[in-house]
Amino acid sequence: MAYLRASDDRLLFLPLGGSGEIGMNLNLYGHKGKWLMVDCGMSFADAGTPGVDLIFPDPGFIEDEQKDLVGLVVTHGHEDHIGAVPYLWSRFRCPVYATPFTAELIKDKLSEAGLLDVVPLTIVNQSEPFALGPFTVTYVPLAHSIAEGHGLAIETSQGTIFHTGDWKLDDRPIIGPVCPSPTLKALGDKGVLALVGDSTNVFNESESGSEAAVKESLMDIVAGIEERVIITTFASNVARLDTIGQVARKHGRHVVLLGRSMHRILKAAQATGYLTDFPELVDEADAGAFPRDKILIACTGCQGEDRAALARIARDDHKHLNIAPGDTVIFSSKIIPGNEITLGALFNQLVEKGVKVITEKDAFVHVSGHPGRAELRKMYGWTKPTCAIPVHGEPRHLYRHAALALEIGIKHTIVPANGDVIEISEDGLKLIDKAPVGRTALDGSVVVPADGVSIVDRRRIAMNGYVAASVILDVKGRLAVEPLLALRGLPRQDDDTFYDAMVADVEDALERLSRNDREDDDKVEEAARVAIRRLCRKEIGRNPSVDILITRQDEIDFG
Repeated sequence: MAYLRASDDRLLFLPLGGSGEIGMNLNLYGHKGKWLMVDCGMSFADAGTPGVDLIFPDPGFIEDEQKDLVGLVVTHGHEDHIGAVPYLWSRFRCPVYATPFTAELIKDKLSEAGLLDVVPLTIVNQSEPFALGPFTVTYVPLAHSIAEGHGLAIETSQGTIFHTGDWKLDDRPIIGPVCPSPTLKALGDKGVLALVGDSTNVFNESESGSEAAVKESLMDIVAGIEERVIITTFASNVARLDTIGQVARKHGRHVVLLGRSMHRILKAAQATGYLTDFPELVDEADAGAFPRDKILIACTGCQGEDRAALARIARDDHKHLNIAPGDTVIFSSKIIPGNEITLGALFNQLVEKGVKVITEKDAFVHVSGHPGRAELRKMYGWTKPTCAIPVHGEPRHLYRHAALALEIGIKHTIVPANGDVIEISEDGLKLIDKAPVGRTALDGSVVVPADGVSIVDRRRIAMNGYVAASVILDVKGRLAVEPLLALRGLPRQDDDTFYDAMVADVEDALERLSRNDREDDDKVEEAARVAIRRLCRKEIGRNPSVDILITRQDEIDFG
């Protein structure tokens, strides 16, 4: 359905991902018959999508409107803002715009997907306006936990939208601009119609803190450690990588970098002018030749990811490196809600090996890249928007952010859900329609609907098990041989008595069919399936997925 015509002067906001959830950011702005996309990110799968790693928004709406899509502008390089680009771009096909470091990360992804020469990627300069159809976009540098975090000032004939992206305040940044920035005050003086903003840390009253303070703390912590040090953090945090390099140099330690994403970020940073004085790396294969007090390992795995470098070291599964009593592992990261059990198991695994574990609960080793309420108040004070639209958060975050905006005097606010078509004007915010939304999943190498048949089947099999039955019928439709069964994931699948009972029930069910019904594959299949499920419900309390494979002797080619 088309919502805009060229003569339509309304200004619309439509999130397809990232509103009511943290991750999968994909936002659309509509004006004068055209659409502008902001970010195209992913999220990680959970137990509800077995066998799947990545989840993306469903871009079906903008796929239908792609002829009117003027471009995708990317705020920064975190996966929840760029991770879906190589998987979804072919569905909406438009130019992509990003600043140099973010563009370098996108190019790496496009290269892996074989799309580097296909996707039109334009590198833009921050603070320099450029026009995309009826929109004029200016990248506004902001502090964040990755290099080149930006908000977007989007000018239209109806007014200016300030889309904050992810941000924080940092008056002593290691990398990036000092924030607050005079640009924000100038933006407010010029006039902001609506602020569309980050809600992640809205429950924190205080400011997030400075990367420089983390650096000072890590300097002190590592100074008192005599054995090997491992620091695990979010690989994308270029400032934290810079800190790790400086800590190592200060204390006479050589740096070993572990994890593909660590190397990818370092490469992208150095290609765009960051981390140019980072210490020379020691190859992981050579680290064992150095005394343990002369090595500092920076690695992936700060959230306990099973395949990350730290988890492999902890379970003695790393090809070159091990861990020993007296070593220290510093988790320079936030314990993300939902990961407590996984991380707790990793902490225990390390402690049982005689390793000292330091987390954010033990020492000052991390600051967030998102604003607390104190920072939000300052942002609203500088930009002075008429309207506030909270995004980048679960419902509880969005409602609290909206309440805060009203508390500090913002005239209009609304809590969006993915698919809400919201009109923005000086008179306020109005929900005018709902667009189709959904989720897609990377299933192997194929992007499929997250609620599609393959994933639903896999979920059902994971919950209740699976039975396959091979039934061979003679030319008269009678069983030629005993049915052959394959049982998977059932509590009595190795019980011969249970197996024999299932075979007998299938035989009985087929024998009760009339001659005509036995000639009908659908009726044979249904009778066998019902018999198997009935027995399973009765004997084991399960209702497994069942497949019946029917072969008829008159169809067998013996030649």
